[in-house]
Amino acid sequence: MSIEKILASAPVVPVVVIEKLEDAAPLARALYNGGLKALEITLRTPVAVEAVKLMKAEVPEAFVGTGTVVDKASFDASVEAGADFMVSPGVSDELLALAKNSDIPFLPGAATASEVMQLASHGFKYLKFFPAEAAGGTAMLKSIGGPLPHITFCPTGGISLATAPNYLALNNVICVGGTWMLDKQLIENKDWQAIEALARQASELK
Repeated sequence: MSIEKILASAPVVPVVVIEKLEDAAPLARALYNGGLKALEITLRTPVAVEAVKLMKAEVPEAFVGTGTVVDKASFDASVEAGADFMVSPGVSDELLALAKNSDIPFLPGAATASEVMQLASHGFKYLKFFPAEAAGGTAMLKSIGGPLPHITFCPTGGISLATAPNYLALNNVICVGGTWMLDKQLIENKDWQAIEALARQASELK
């Protein structure tokens, strides 16, 4: 599986935190029915890895990846879960070395221009970018993306449905992830219809 195919499957890759395992399958179904073909599950909760397995079983056509891969243990857990892709919020040498020897597509993350340049020098073409941590947001993406037309950015963090079009309008951006899918109340209330409606709204952004 190529990262190109995964990221081109939907304009938005939502970032999702699963706290109760029972919510994984219906949440995956609601997001997929709403038109989001790729989902990123953070590894911040004890049930995250099992949630990935359940989501892949519920919607095998979807691309389910893991985020917050910060060390070899979380990298190995993602492989064991059968993740379709992995996302890291950092640029550690250990993770980059693991990624180069893995068959699973890997998106390392950056919050500064110097980190972007470091990852580009390692040969990574697709990068996560965290505009909430960087001054300027879209302006910074435009400034570093211009000289690097071969780099594709997938921004996440601090992005809402209202601001997502600002990022999707940039030439180097083909997908975004956002905190808008982390509305715990919707998940706690098991309001799958509302989540599906949000997903449909997001899937029509571009």
